[in-house]
Amino acid sequence: MSAETLTFQAEVAKLLDIVVNALYSQREIFLRELISNASDACDKLRYAALTEPALIAGDADLRITLRLDKDAKTLTIADNGIGMDRDDLINNLGTIARSGTAEFLKGLGGDARKDVSQIGQFGVGFYSAFMVASQVEVHTRKAGGEHGWCWSSDGKGGFTITEDADAPRGARIVLHLKDDAAEFLDVWRLRQVVKTYSDHIGLPVVLLGGEDGTGADETLNQASALWTRSRSEVTEEQYKEFYHHVGHAYDDPWLTVHYRAEGAIEYTGLLFIPTQKPFDLFQPDRKQHVKLYVNRVFITDDCDGLLPPYLRFVRGVVDSADLPLNVSREMLQHNPVLAKIKTGLVKRILSDLKKKAEDTDAYAAFWGTFGAVLKEGLYEDFERRDDLLALARFHSTHGDGLVSLEDYVSRMKDGQDAIYFITGESVAALRKSPQLEGYLAKGVEVLLLTDPIDEFWTGHGLRWKEKAFESVAQGAAKLDAIKAEEQAETPEQAPADQTDALIALLKGTLGERVKDVRVSSRLTASACCLVADEGQMSIHLERLLRQHQGQDAAPARVLEINAGHGTIKALAARAAAETTSPALEDMAFLLFDQARIVEGEAPADPVEFAARLSRLMQAGLV
Repeated sequence: MSAETLTFQAEVAKLLDIVVNALYSQREIFLRELISNASDACDKLRYAALTEPALIAGDADLRITLRLDKDAKTLTIADNGIGMDRDDLINNLGTIARSGTAEFLKGLGGDARKDVSQIGQFGVGFYSAFMVASQVEVHTRKAGGEHGWCWSSDGKGGFTITEDADAPRGARIVLHLKDDAAEFLDVWRLRQVVKTYSDHIGLPVVLLGGEDGTGADETLNQASALWTRSRSEVTEEQYKEFYHHVGHAYDDPWLTVHYRAEGAIEYTGLLFIPTQKPFDLFQPDRKQHVKLYVNRVFITDDCDGLLPPYLRFVRGVVDSADLPLNVSREMLQHNPVLAKIKTGLVKRILSDLKKKAEDTDAYAAFWGTFGAVLKEGLYEDFERRDDLLALARFHSTHGDGLVSLEDYVSRMKDGQDAIYFITGESVAALRKSPQLEGYLAKGVEVLLLTDPIDEFWTGHGLRWKEKAFESVAQGAAKLDAIKAEEQAETPEQAPADQTDALIALLKGTLGERVKDVRVSSRLTASACCLVADEGQMSIHLERLLRQHQGQDAAPARVLEINAGHGTIKALAARAAAETTSPALEDMAFLLFDQARIVEGEAPADPVEFAARLSRLMQAGLV
């Protein structure tokens, strides 16, 4: 078969240029990436061989090898893992992030550290080889395959694929080093890089033939899985590099959890919480990313039963001797041992988070990154709700920082029997909400909730310290029983008969646009506001669902008026005197639209709104 030449996607060529020339600050990273890929390939073969032993027959001693050729200026990294066929070469080495690479590139900014973290999540570690190589060859044969293949490229315009009858199982990557990368032809330099970045790899990384290619082979790493060592034997740098390997990440771990559970079920967990959000954190499948091993044999990195979805940001490995080595992914879903491991893992992670929460600033950074995900557990995990509520942090009207429920309850006022909250788009907008006015006047703290998940868990009857959660934007305000430290001066209210006349005018004019009109006990400064009735969907949730479903119509809400506000008193007096008039009807609609605007909604009829406002302004100027 003659050589077949294919071109990279235009976006791939651009991305390669960014990777090679802009993002990596340390060129030696290429060796870490290639060794990690080789380790993954061996893990995949070891798992596949559990059900197809023939795949590994005759070459069961899995390892990664390096070979130097100073005369040819080449460095070769090889493994005897799962290997690739022709389609794998095209899909894995000729395409990056096939679904939307162009859009992805548009999102890259000018911060190299953040950009490399983003790009790294799309599996481009292999392409870091072009930082040091002018030409890269991949000789490979897939386990069980009949044909070997050679992929070759200079990392610019495209790549060629030819048959390679001599390619053994696995992959052999030959780097033709650039002149300014000659340092990687020195044994001492390879020792340093492997020791720094790949000492945690559970397979031996062997330098074949020493410096001149004719000497004794030398194993450059400890070749023992990092999680099998005790904490005292592992340095922070080794933990960090293992996190980079297992999480395919470029940031540093925010928290490292390494422990061994002993007793009826024994397992080892080495888990990491990232510092930055993984790129797939909010994808619909909510896939977890902890690898499962049985006696150091890789089983799967897609085990739904290992951690709940609300801990999907956790990376790492779990290794157990109590699961059968030939367990299938399907059997794992109903395995009682795995269920007990899951319980232990979740308990340990939440316990360590509780300890970290004592460092207010560090925990605030974690909560800002993953709080919205962790709160999904309040909706899904009834058993651990109290633990999760204790870990939760919220913005509130108390100040600019985050508060815990423990803090909130300690500041509750005499007569207050609920934890009050309000939901909305942003903290800044919520702080200005008229629905808060009565609570703020009595010094009652209100939680400001802005994550979509808040709409769901707050509606499930949760309690904290026997205190229920109540929305300040739903139902009638229950402020009478709460004692204020300083009694605020209450403005004179409009007479009851005039207020009744105004309410009748508003109901008659607005009709089905409002569910009800009533005097508010929550307003102190604003003239009016809209609230959801008792048992009705919150205004914010209804807006979220409308946006998601593409609907325009909104259900009727309760219009509350402030009987002590100057505008309302003047309108009430006029309504009692005139009963109705075109001017009063205009004012009724303007009052309603004003309440809508404050809630972030457009006027019900923008053209009519503008016309009414013009008429009112004209009347005031005449």
